[in-house]
Amino acid sequence: MSEDTHPTGAPWRNFYGRFKGKTLRDRQYKLLDEDLDALSPGPVGWEENPDRVPLDLPAMFGARDVWLEIGFGAGEHMVHQAQENPDVGIIGCEPFLNGVAMALGKIRKAGLENIRIHPGDVRNLFDVLPQASVARAFLLYPDPWPKKRHHRRRFVTPEHLEPLAQVLKPGAIFRVATDIPDYVRQTLEEVPRAGFDWLAEGPEDWRQPWSDWISTRYEQKALREGRVPHYLTFRKR
Repeated sequence: MSEDTHPTGAPWRNFYGRFKGKTLRDRQYKLLDEDLDALSPGPVGWEENPDRVPLDLPAMFGARDVWLEIGFGAGEHMVHQAQENPDVGIIGCEPFLNGVAMALGKIRKAGLENIRIHPGDVRNLFDVLPQASVARAFLLYPDPWPKKRHHRRRFVTPEHLEPLAQVLKPGAIFRVATDIPDYVRQTLEEVPRAGFDWLAEGPEDWRQPWSDWISTRYEQKALREGRVPHYLTFRKR
């Protein structure tokens, strides 16, 4: 992470993904206007929180454990977990506005109150999450950045893993799903270096999905195209 900063004090952080795709429908704009502010975890951005005051998770979720989904796509897995675990509070982070709009529709339809949404870079969220406050984290089918020169853009690099480790509780679970073999390689190299133990004891532990897994649209596309999912489970030391 660069030490250079914006005039506001925010660090210069290159972001290489997309913030918006095809034109949103009127209904999706309405969801963003009506629901997103109410589901905000609090002041995350540098303009509204320049002193990086930590988020008040007990005020947000009470005594519930807090889980974090990094890049929730269209929200299928996040909503499923929130429905199955009403005693857990889930913060989802997704910079792609089209995905945020789709997730808001699912959240409204399900009537969920245990989800909060940050529509931006997860690194800004790491800045304001209290240390050792998150009990579980998910990284599901992240952008693979397949070209070798782009591997440093992947999430499984120290720039992302070190702050993730700081906000996770000791013993917290970190799940990674990917259909890209080289992403598996880099994950197994970098995640243990950041303070995690890989929990696999045999091949079935990464070949079979978790018992509470719901297959997403992205995974179904990968399967149709012949790519093999890998399900990796780590524990924070």
